Amino acid sequence: QVQLVESGGGLVQAGGSLRLSCAASGSTFSIDDMGWFRQAPGKQRESVAAIRRDGSTNYIDSVKGRFTISRDNAKNTVYLHVNNLEPEDTAVYFCFANEYRLGQTYWGQGIQVTVSS
Repeated sequence: QVQLVESGGGLVQAGGSLRLSCAASGSTFSIDDMGWFRQAPGKQRESVAAIRRDGSTNYIDSVKGRFTISRDNAKNTVYLHVNNLEPEDTAVYFCFANEYRLGQTYWGQGIQVTVSS
């Protein structure tokens, strides 16, 4: 089992920045990919960014150049640096971790990011 706890959300003005953190605990040795989804009001949850154990990353087009995902394997933590925020980035951000050996995906509880115009 893996537990994920997010932190770092909040209310910021457009153009501002935040750093979201997601700390994993439990059977962290088995984690493969980690990353972030988000869900805006009235919209489906969408994948934002992901990072593999080897450090390779991928992003959705709307955040490329503004968001950076990173990972500290020693601390079992994944970060999402969000810069130049836009009101459209307002959403609940969820951390996830994949464990391919068991076919499991773990989720954090979600953290609110609100961007005011």
